[in-house]
Amino acid sequence: MKFLFIIDDIASLDPTHDSSVAMMEAAQLLSHDVYITTIERLSVVKGRGYAHVSPVSLKPVQKIDNHWYAERDWYRLGDWAFVPMDSFDAVLMRKDPPVTSAYLYATYILDLVDPQKTKVINSPRGIRAANEKMYALQFTSVIPDTIVSQDKEIIREFLREKKTVVIKPLGGKAGEGILLLHEGDKNFNSLVEISTKQGREPIMVQEYLPAAQQGDKRIIIVNGRPVGAVNRIPTKGEFRGNMAVGGTVAPTEITPRDWEICHTVGPQLLQDGLFFVGIDVIGGYLTEVNVTSPTGIREIDLLYNSTVAQTTILEIERFCRSHSHL
Repeated sequence: MKFLFIIDDIASLDPTHDSSVAMMEAAQLLSHDVYITTIERLSVVKGRGYAHVSPVSLKPVQKIDNHWYAERDWYRLGDWAFVPMDSFDAVLMRKDPPVTSAYLYATYILDLVDPQKTKVINSPRGIRAANEKMYALQFTSVIPDTIVSQDKEIIREFLREKKTVVIKPLGGKAGEGILLLHEGDKNFNSLVEISTKQGREPIMVQEYLPAAQQGDKRIIIVNGRPVGAVNRIPTKGEFRGNMAVGGTVAPTEITPRDWEICHTVGPQLLQDGLFFVGIDVIGGYLTEVNVTSPTGIREIDLLYNSTVAQTTILEIERFCRSHSHL
């Protein structure tokens, strides 16, 4: 099969951490042809989605002393060509957030890839529908108490009720802009004004879960089912467990409560065309649903000596074959 990965500039990726690289390696290992492009290289010609693409050959990372190691020249590109994206079996949208205007326009271009020939993962419509903070709000039985508002008084009342809350910008990523706020904080007005951009944008305000100090669990869901998990533990003096802000990773298990959460969200993910998803769980509560370019594969495969990347590609293979004659 032929796989096209829409990624950030490949030179900017960390092969020892990036899930997109892990999937590209797995596809190569399974004898598929792997190509890359970026959102800046997408076009529409005569109603069809096109892209400038390059074949890529990867030198897989090696596990040494319980760490991943990559060679300096870990990838090699071939000649670039301008081709219709429906010449691939699968197109994987793996551009990192935030979802900017350029990102949004790229999803509209992906709408013009013929679904009878090519599967786009995740669905561009699904990505547009699933803000990574807001999407979880439909699963009220498994999320912590949460409000979304730009109204300072509504936020103040929620803080008065909960005593401690977490503020999250709706367009943030990798823990950026997340704040911990205690009742009586003299910076309340300033923090809310900064976060809401002077009341012009709503923010998510969530009750603080003390279990966050024990970790923020990332569960990878492929085709509606969990395939692996990793716990991300905050460093001393930090309340965020995100790896991008220094959180350390540790083994964990998928508990019965985690399975309940996965069974709750799984059918909706499938309905929305969200094939590869990373959900975040703290203390048995769903806090986020990450659909743009979820990470965690490298960490899970390292800790458990597992093959989540390969499992993902095999599931994509089956997905493409099962829908090839629809």
